[in-house]
Amino acid sequence: MYKRRWPSGQKLAVAQAGDKYWSQFVNTRSFEGFAESMMVAIHEETHMWDLDPSRTRWDVHIAAWINASQQATTVPLHGGFPRREILPLITDKYSDSMDGIYLRDSQQGSYKLQGVLAELNAGLMGLPAVTVVQEYIKGVGASNARDIAATNLRYLLLYLRVAKDKHPDYWAQIKGEPKLRELVLTEFLRTAYWLEKSAPYTGKLGSPDADRITATNYAPANIAILEEFTGATVRRDTDKHCTSA
Repeated sequence: MYKRRWPSGQKLAVAQAGDKYWSQFVNTRSFEGFAESMMVAIHEETHMWDLDPSRTRWDVHIAAWINASQQATTVPLHGGFPRREILPLITDKYSDSMDGIYLRDSQQGSYKLQGVLAELNAGLMGLPAVTVVQEYIKGVGASNARDIAATNLRYLLLYLRVAKDKHPDYWAQIKGEPKLRELVLTEFLRTAYWLEKSAPYTGKLGSPDADRITATNYAPANIAILEEFTGATVRRDTDKHCTSA
């Protein structure tokens, strides 16, 4: 099915088929259960591919599986600052459950840009993994797929804002990295695309908060930092997954 509907997922699954943890992520008791479990399975196997020591050196450079024909490699990170520093910029409760895991937790909150990008990319694989088989999903195992993508994009945009405002030397470092600027833009546009494609399935693939978070991601301050960092102008109309010519 992935080969027909989402070749990027099929290629990743083949690439990771030998991973010893694969069987722990999937539910093989029924086809519906299997389809639902692919959100977690593909999310986690994206981590396995992205963070493989042959491709990623923690806090130094990162890799990211994007699609069947595009994988980012050796994207410089230059360390960064703990991602918990973005918490003061989150003034609503839309992402509260994930904020508790990724920002307030003592270990997770200490992760830097590496952690922000890794979670976003995994979320951007987990969401299409279930969107393309949504008609078979009957349970709740994929019910936060849209929220994960929207929230981790929120974290990235806020991280860039804090970098510019509180860590100007670091901001200058990362802004001078073309591969990192390209990855940030790619991830923003991918998020827009898959949130749009999955929108009809809100309920079983995400909560209404996913759209509320997305609306905040398009707040002027967030779009401004994205465009300043990447040098691109993103569209705000129905083609949000595109840049302006």
